[in-house]
Formats: sequence, structure tokens, C-alpha cells
Amino acid sequence: MDFFGSSRFTDHVNALMAEHHVPGISVGIAVGDSATAARGFGFASVERNEPCTPETVFDVASSAKSLTAAAVALLVDDNKNHPKVQYDATMSALLADDFVMPETHYTDGVTVEDVLSHRTGMASHDNSYMGTYAAQPDDARSITRNLRNLAVAAPLRSRYLYCNMMYTAATHLVEVESGMPFARFLEDRFFNPLGMNSTALQPALARERGLGDRIAKGHLWNKTSYDEFDSPDCPEGQGAGSVMSSAADFIKWVKALMNREFPINDKVYQGLTRMRSIVNPGAKRLKQHTTPAIYAAGMEVCYYRGQMLVGHDGNIAGFGSRFVFLPEKRLGVVVMGNSSGAGALSTAVIRALVDEVLGLPASERQLRTKPKEKKLPTRPAAVSVNVTTENAGDKGSYAMAPGTKKKQARNAGKPVDATSKASANERKAEKPSKKKARSLPPQEVPLDAYIGTFTNIGYKNLTVEMKDEALFVDACDRAFGFTLSFEHKRHQREYIAHLCDALEGGDDPMDAEFVFEDDRAVRLGLDLEPAIRDLIWFDLVRDAE
Repeated sequence: MDFFGSSRFTDHVNALMAEHHVPGISVGIAVGDSATAARGFGFASVERNEPCTPETVFDVASSAKSLTAAAVALLVDDNKNHPKVQYDATMSALLADDFVMPETHYTDGVTVEDVLSHRTGMASHDNSYMGTYAAQPDDARSITRNLRNLAVAAPLRSRYLYCNMMYTAATHLVEVESGMPFARFLEDRFFNPLGMNSTALQPALARERGLGDRIAKGHLWNKTSYDEFDSPDCPEGQGAGSVMSSAADFIKWVKALMNREFPINDKVYQGLTRMRSIVNPGAKRLKQHTTPAIYAAGMEVCYYRGQMLVGHDGNIAGFGSRFVFLPEKRLGVVVMGNSSGAGALSTAVIRALVDEVLGLPASERQLRTKPKEKKLPTRPAAVSVNVTTENAGDKGSYAMAPGTKKKQARNAGKPVDATSKASANERKAEKPSKKKARSLPPQEVPLDAYIGTFTNIGYKNLTVEMKDEALFVDACDRAFGFTLSFEHKRHQREYIAHLCDALEGGDDPMDAEFVFEDDRAVRLGLDLEPAIRDLIWFDLVRDAE
């Protein structure tokens, strides 16, 4: 595709990177049976002035769900070794005591297909699982076994409810059935056969394989500059994400899907692309020429200008990715970027390439030569680094030219000191708020009456303490680390808990409520999972020391 290597495409990408504050991206394409190609733009690390290339390794986040679904699909296809693993088999029959839902009819009813298409009725409960720095970190088995302790949000198969935990449970199924760690299963069945030598499950394994120097830094734009961080290991998120890959590598996977190349056969392909759940049936507006998205298994399906598009996106703090393929036109594309703005950028990049293949006239395209008109703060100068690979392992040559340079998920597992994680909010506070100050009743009950450790069987422990003469919770040992700062609302029992993300900062207010007995708080309710339309209740287990 000539357009992919053109200055028009380069200008479009550079404009989008500037607009969405993305320091670096890599793009890979596959056209028919021909060799794949990839390009890199901008920086893998702004601080180190390290160029982004097709071989730069990113956290692909939820784009990895396609691999998890395909791993299960291979088991379904293998009737000789795994005859019980079928799409309509119940998870509880396959995982016995491990897969238990909070109500019996869910336990007896949830199938493999329900898990892969997000129609189990289970809410996301993303704040329930513990990261690698917790006293008791979670893994695939513990995540699966904790499902029994979490509330469902809808009847089975009644609607689409995105649930990362179910994909982690799917990897537990793969491990039990195959008798090997999920990382090894991916390597043996996908990465090695496809020559994906720059792909691994979890950053630690990627570094162990010698990819450390090529791993992109995550970037967060703070209005004047970027904050950088390393991708943490997230074993509790296995299967839902945590795959590290490059555009030059991941496009091989997309090409195999599109062309039904080994290990993907026709039966596996049909199982992965069968449409099952309408993602947003209540949507009132759609993008032009686009149908509603329907979830299949690890991928979504929609139609754009009459063409079927199959793919998935991935968004996590500091990273974004998306891949699609058009079965009829036999075009595959993957985009990876190293900031939270990469999600929106990837959609625009993919659309430009799809429009080119469809032969749309210039008047119907949305190519950019500069960012949308808006006042942009000063940011680091950037360059466009373009590298094209015609075959695996061929890195091509550099051509450097001047240029310019997110719930689905927060980042996971990395503890952040309470003082440092407040920096994002402190930067926000530098500008006076235009909102009128709220008049809230004063705190009258001594704060000592509230402090202590509270527990919920599904959400584990939270400790309420005092900080800056207010109630405070540090939950940075969770996969999606956060803190809570409490603001009295009324009756000395109802509060607004301000959630600050451990990496991205911000202020996400939620309802909080204390229940008292004998002048002592004995229960704490938090609106940590809005989908269940109730508070998550924690019971006091011991007084703070």
C-alpha cells in the first residue's frame, strides 16, 4: 500500500500525535498474503530521547483478549485431548470447585461462550483484585475463586457487561486443561509458530527474553510535560491484558487471524468471530457509516461502509492499542502507542488506512495535516522515526525527519507513595476552580471514631486512617491502585469519597457511608462498582493502632 509509506500518512499521524499528546506510536499492516510492513513514529521514551520503531515493545492491554479467546478456541477444536471443552460447556463443570458464582443458577449456567462474550451478568469489580505489591497478591486461580464473593449486576445472558476477571478465569481454564502456565501455552501455540519473537506475557518475561531495551515507557501528559513510568507485571490481569508486543510482531497475529493461517483454522476462526453480544444497544449516535459493535470472542465486529471490521482495542494508563482486519478486503492493521491518548489516535489512524483501501475520494476522508484548532500547551519537541519492515527480523533503515511529536482501565500493581500520587491533583489545583464552593455541614464526630481496618470478603481489607485532618484510605496495593479522601456530606455518616488514581491522579467522587454502633463506626459502604447499584460494604475487623 503506497499510502502507508507516503508523506500524507506521515503528516496525518504526526498531527494526531500532537493533538492527542501521544509521544510515540507504531503501526503495522498486512495486505492479503503479502509480507507485513510496519512503521514507527516519535519516541518510545521522551526522557531518553529514544525513537519509536516497529520493533518497540508496548503493553497492548485488552487487545490481548483476542489471544486468550483463541487459546480457548484451540482447546474447543481439540476434541481428542479436550473433549469436554466446548463453547456451550459450563465453566463450573470444567473447573469444579474453582468456578463458583454468587448464586447457584449462575454457577450452573455460565458457559465458556458466556465468559468470552461478556454476558455472564458479572460486573467488572476492577477494584477488587490485588496487585503484586499486596500482602496476598492475586493470580488467575484466586481471581477465579473470588467470583463467588462478588455481586452480579444483571441476569445471565441479558446484556453485555465487560468483565476483565472472566478473561483471567478463561486463562485458568487453559492452564488446568493444558497442564502448563498460560505464558508457555501462548508461546507454544501462537508466538513460536508465528515467529513472534518480540512478544511475551508480562513485562518481566519480556525483559527475561532480552527485550528490555525495546520496551516503551508509559507516558502521562500533565499539561506541560510527560510523566514516564515502566509497565508493571500484572499476573492478576493475565488474559485480560498484560501481553507485551511490537507492531511488527502483533501484525503477524492479525494476519494469521485474517487469513486463517496456522494455528487458526476455519473452525477456530468461526468460533472467534461469531457475533454474540450487542456492546451498546442503547447508543443514540454512531460514527458515520458505522453499525453498532457486536462482541464475538475476544474481538468486536462492526460494519463500516458495508465492510465487516473485526478487532479489539486496549486502553490502560500510559498505553493504548487497537487492531482490526477486514476479511473481504484482506487488510489488517495494528496501532500501538505509549500514552493514554493512543486509544483515540489509533481509531483515526486505522480509519485513514481503511478509507484508502476502500478508495474513498479525498472529500470523504478525514486526513489531518495539523492538529485540530485549539490552544495547546508547550510540549517536548519530537521527531518522526519511520522504519518499514518487509519481513520478520528485517528492521529496514531509519529515515528521520522533523515532526511533532483512556474506564476502561487504570494501570496496575505498582505502589505509589501518597505524596507523589497527589501531584496530579496538585497541578490541577494551581488553577482556581470556577465552581462555586460547596457549603457542607461541619465534621463534629471525632475522626478517631471512624478509623480502623474494614473488610469485605470479595474486596479484602481497606484501612481508614487520618491524613491532613480528614479520613483517608490508601488502596495502592490493588491492581488498579487508588486513594480515597473523605468529605463530610451529612449526618456525620454520609460522605463523598474522592478517588485519586495512583498513576493518573484525578478526582472521581463516589458515595460513602458509615454505620455506627455505640459511637463507633462498624461498617463502611463505598460505591466501588456502580453497575450493581448498591454500595460495597466493609465490616470493621480491628481498631487502628
